[in-house]
This record gives sequence, structure tokens and C-alpha cells, in this order.
Amino acid sequence: MAAVVTCGSGAGSTGSAVATASKSNVTSFQRRGPRASGTNDSGPRLVSIAGTRPSVRNGQLLVSTGLPALDQLLGGGLAIGTVLLIEEDKYNIYSPLLFKCFLAEGIVNGHTLLVASAKEDPANILQELPAPLLDDNSKKEFDEDVYNHKTPESNIKMKIAWRYQLLPKMEQIGPVSSRFGHYYDASKRIPQELIEASNWHGFFLPEKISSTLKVEPCSLTPGYIKLLQFIQNIIYEEGFDGSNPQKKQRNVLRIGIQNLGSPLWGDDICCAENGSNSHSLTKFLYVLRGLLRTSLSACIITMPTHLIQNKAIIARVTNLSDIVIGLESFIGSERETNPLYKDYHGLIHIRQIPRLNNLICDESDVKDLAFKLKRKLFTIERLHLPPDLSDTVSRSSKQDLAESTKRLGPGCGMMARGKKHLDF
Repeated sequence: MAAVVTCGSGAGSTGSAVATASKSNVTSFQRRGPRASGTNDSGPRLVSIAGTRPSVRNGQLLVSTGLPALDQLLGGGLAIGTVLLIEEDKYNIYSPLLFKCFLAEGIVNGHTLLVASAKEDPANILQELPAPLLDDNSKKEFDEDVYNHKTPESNIKMKIAWRYQLLPKMEQIGPVSSRFGHYYDASKRIPQELIEASNWHGFFLPEKISSTLKVEPCSLTPGYIKLLQFIQNIIYEEGFDGSNPQKKQRNVLRIGIQNLGSPLWGDDICCAENGSNSHSLTKFLYVLRGLLRTSLSACIITMPTHLIQNKAIIARVTNLSDIVIGLESFIGSERETNPLYKDYHGLIHIRQIPRLNNLICDESDVKDLAFKLKRKLFTIERLHLPPDLSDTVSRSSKQDLAESTKRLGPGCGMMARGKKHLDF
């Protein structure tokens, strides 16, 4: 009975005894992160930078490519420290638009830009960036643009085959004001005030290399050496590598390189199959990836891969890039007049998606993707097969009708020369 009375009346003494025992057995383990009571702790937190968000799968910091539909295909966006390679279309019409949307997204979010080109002055490239859609008025204009570009066939319910009614509809992209990802109007230019308020650095190859430059024997072309030195200086001087802490808030460096590998950069891979600088481009990408991996930066590169003579170089370039996207334009091809592709301007191929901090990647289950440039927007949609082209019965009937018309005479009053006659 005494024991029972001691336990019932000495609950406080029991708690003090447990606390004393816990103090005597102190370990080096300390709790990190927020407590259950909601009080803040001094544990590490994710880097909070405007225009970025962590990946849901691996926690990698992501930035938007400027095309929300493309962000979705890449698993949420472009990861910090990675290279996005865009294989240019044949006539280089649509790839510059993706390049400019990436730069415009950086200006809207206040990121630092580094624009490198051997063809066009970076200052002129910034002047041609598309305008962002941010307010409600722009949303109304977008809705009107989508409505005007709808075909009459899209408003008619498909009744030819029941399986088409189960297919998901094409998702139309609309402007949403958010911190991550914006939509851009290709028919308008970005306001001059945003360009003046932005922090950007330009690398124009003709201005960096003079005709009297003494070239030392090296495996890299002079243009690639100058560009790597320029990128390295910007990363180190402005503290994107973390060694020199940034003065104000932390920021992201967006690097855009245009027409890399073309003869304008002094590379001969587009002119000969086994040139003297066949390894110059791959070594440049190898060093560039090393700079990006150790800094808060992301890079987009456009490359005329259809001009590269040696296919082995294309394979090595693909392996040295984290993300590879190919644009196939219908201009000048048979698909331009094919009724199957009448609503689109080209195909987009997701050739490679990175595997960051895991063994698998976010691969989209949609393989047939097409793009079209409307009056204002560049959209990426799933390629759907029109019902009239998928019906074999109607196709065969059309062929029979075409053959019958060939057998008919030139006039209605003449006898038909074929087996099938004109039936009135």
C-alpha cells in the first residue's frame, strides 16, 4: 500500500527523476528543423530566390524556361546548374523565340543575364524580347486570340469513333500571374524600363576577338576560350559560386549562348566531317558544365545540329548536355501540306531529360508533341490524329472516287472511257 501511495502522490517527483536521468545521459544529437509547437528553429532552410522553386521529386532548385508548357515536360522547370540544349530548326525561325523567352523570364524575375552571341549584338537581342502577360487585360487579349484561332472543326463534337471522345482535350495555356513562370506575347516587345532596370552582361564575339590576336596552341578555339573566361569572371566577381558572398539578396545567373558550334564561332564541325577542331566544342561544354555545377546559374544553348557533319560529335554533345530538345519545322518539307499537320508549325522532340540526385527522371508519357506560333503565343500541344484521316473506310472510298474521276471523259455528254460510269 505504501508503494501505491508513493506513486500516486509523487508524480512530479517521478518526472523530475526522469529529467535528471536524461540530463546525465546527454547525447550529441540535436533536433534540426521546425518543432511541433510551431516555433522556428535555427535549422537550414531552402534558398529563397525570386523566380525559383524546389523540385517536388528531388528538391533541386528550379527556374522557369519562359514556357510553362515546356516546364511541365521537363519535370517542373530547368534545374540550377544544368545545360539546356536546343537543336535549332532548319531555318532558325522558332528556336530564337525559345531563347528569348528564357531571357525575358530572367528580366521579369530580376535575375542576372549573360547573353553571348557571334551573330547578333546582345543589346539588340534584349530589345527584341517578348513582352510578359501579367495583368487581367492581357488575359482578355489572350482569350480573344485563342478564340480567333479555333477552327470550326474543334467546336464540333467528334462522332466518327467513340474512342476519340475519351481522349483528353488539348490544354490551352493562359496567362497566370505567379512568381514562377510567365507567359509572353510574341507580337509585342518587353518594356524598355525593365531592360534598363535589369543587370545583364553581353558577350559579342567580334568585339572580343580582334584580327591581330595571337592564338596560342590550344585544343579550344579562341572564341570558346574568351567565352569561358568571361563566364568564369562573372560567376566569381558577382558571387554566384558562393566564394564571394553576394552583397544584397542571393540571385540566379541565366546564361544564354546563341548558335554555338556554327562557323561564326570559329568552329569547323559544320564544314568538315573530320576538322581540326573536332573536339573543341565538346571540351567547351565539359568546362562549362563544371562552372555551372558549382554556381547558382542555368544555361540555355541553341546549336545548328543539322549542319554538323559528324554524327559522333552530335552524340558526344548530347551526352555533355543535361536536357536536349529538338525543333522540327514544317517549312520546306512535305508535312507543310499534309492535312494531318495543318494546325501546327512543327514538332518538338524531348530527346534527353536529366537524372538529378536519383536513378530515374521525370519522363513524360506524351511522345507526340507539336508546337504552333499563333499571333501572340508560342504553344506546345499534344499531337492529335484527325478523325477523318484515321478511318480506313473513308480513305478507301476517297481513293475509289479519285480513280473513277480519272476514267471519266472531259464532258458530261461523252461516254465514260472507264469501267465506272457517271451516275446522275
